[in-house]
Amino acid sequence: MAAATRMSVEEFLERDWPRGTQLIRGEVVVNQPSLFHQLVCGRLHALLLAWVEAEPGRGLVALPVDVRLGDDLYAPDVWWMREQRRPDRTARGLEVAPDLVVEVRSPATWRYDIGVKRDTYEAAGVTELWLVDTAAESVIVYRRSSEAASFDIALELAGADELTSPLLPDFTVPVSRLFDH
Repeated sequence: MAAATRMSVEEFLERDWPRGTQLIRGEVVVNQPSLFHQLVCGRLHALLLAWVEAEPGRGLVALPVDVRLGDDLYAPDVWWMREQRRPDRTARGLEVAPDLVVEVRSPATWRYDIGVKRDTYEAAGVTELWLVDTAAESVIVYRRSSEAASFDIALELAGADELTSPLLPDFTVPVSRLFDH
């Protein structure tokens, strides 16, 4: 669902929206995720949390919070930040882009995830973006080869392909495991 009129982040924040509501280019987008979507998010969060907790200093992984990127307010399905960028625990949301963003396909948001949100994440400095396509049971990975680069590496992983990241040493999971519920 999109709002009939455009609004600013300040106007958006003055209202009480259902969880998962985002402000994308001035439009209010309400996401009603399916059970499968939530299971995939939970699985990814659990896997990343296990990796984070396996050793001290591995940063912070979390489920959706408001992430303000310019005039947009996103709620990534799962996100991770390096230890040195960890936000204060009293923060209401994030004012900077996470290092890793995960968006899981939902009918209400997928066109934004693969379009304007991907571009905004790239411009905001997200190091790596995982777009999890529940319909194709695949993961599209965008990453930077260096801090100065744009998303210059793009991979599509499926089935037995291993999901890994240079950001997450020793983190590996077969893509098929994300969809095995």
